[in-house]
Amino acid sequence: MIISSISKAKIKIGEAVKGKDLREGIFDMIKTEYPGFGNDDYISLDELNKYRRSYLTSLIIKEKGELAIIDGDVMYAIKNNSILSENIQDEIEATLTTGQKLADKIAVFGGSWTFIITFFSFILAWISINIWILATRPFDAFPFILLNLILSCLAAIQAPIIMMSQNRQEQKDRQRGEHDYKINLKAELEIKLLSEKIDHLLVHQNKILLEIQEVQTDYLEDLMKAFKKK
Repeated sequence: MIISSISKAKIKIGEAVKGKDLREGIFDMIKTEYPGFGNDDYISLDELNKYRRSYLTSLIIKEKGELAIIDGDVMYAIKNNSILSENIQDEIEATLTTGQKLADKIAVFGGSWTFIITFFSFILAWISINIWILATRPFDAFPFILLNLILSCLAAIQAPIIMMSQNRQEQKDRQRGEHDYKINLKAELEIKLLSEKIDHLLVHQNKILLEIQEVQTDYLEDLMKAFKKK
């Protein structure tokens, strides 16, 4: 009569299973609870089925846990995307000097309808004052040489200011292009990382599913043997 190494009870004929015939995962589970259990020790079929159910449960729980960990890693990587969160406009504004900021404001004002309307109103007022209001003693008689001088000075100053603003706009566009490249590279790396994780997950799932099916097959084979004996 064969004695079970776990319960120390007698095992019925045909229901004894040797330790070396067990699957590695089930054998390790038994070994954890009973360190003295070895390859030459025996376990009953009922006890083996109990460990099979426990092993299947542990595999399913482990699979759910690994899925949650992978999802968490992906969400953390997406959430902490430092490149996408950068504000290019604030970064550029922080490096500008007072003169550059003033030049930008003048360039913006010089290209607006406010400047055009104000400027034409000034010219009309200048001409009206010198022709009608101060007709006898105008301070800038026709052909308005002083006005032409003012307009020439204004054009001479406005042109380099606009060029300064355009150069800075090119710098902004160049920095935006660099940031777009970084974002695209980051997206490519994340897609590659996700693809690798999905491949790893599929391979790992297939291994676990195959192992579960093998354990279930053993379980069914033992049930069929017991059914045939009856």
